[in-house]
Amino acid sequence: MSATLLLMASNVFMTFAWYAHLKNLAGRPWYVAALVSWGIAFFEYLLQVPGNRIGYTRLSLPQLKILQEVITLSVFVPFAVLYMNKPLKLDYLWATLCILGAVYFVFRSPGTP
Repeated sequence: MSATLLLMASNVFMTFAWYAHLKNLAGRPWYVAALVSWGIAFFEYLLQVPGNRIGYTRLSLPQLKILQEVITLSVFVPFAVLYMNKPLKLDYLWATLCILGAVYFVFRSPGTP
C-alpha cells in the first residue's frame, strides 16, 4: 500500500512536470519549461524511487510496471480533464479496459521479485 501511495504521489508530480508547461509556460522558451519541469521531476523522483524499491519487495518487475501504468492513467485522465480542460472521451474508457486486461494477465500468477 505504501508503494502504491508513493507511486501515485510521484505520478502527480510527473504529470505536471511533463504536461503543465504546455498550459502555463506556452509563451516561454522551451528551455525555461525544461528547467521548471526538471525542478518538478526532482520531487517526483524523491517519491518514485522509494515507491519502486518498496513495491519490488512484493511485486515482480512486470507487475510493478503495470501498476505504474494503471496509476499513470488514473492520474492523467483527471489531469487532462480538470487541469488542461480537455473533454472526457470514450477513448479513455477503451484505454482503461486495455490496461485492465494487462493487469489481469500480469497479476494472475503470484509475484516473484
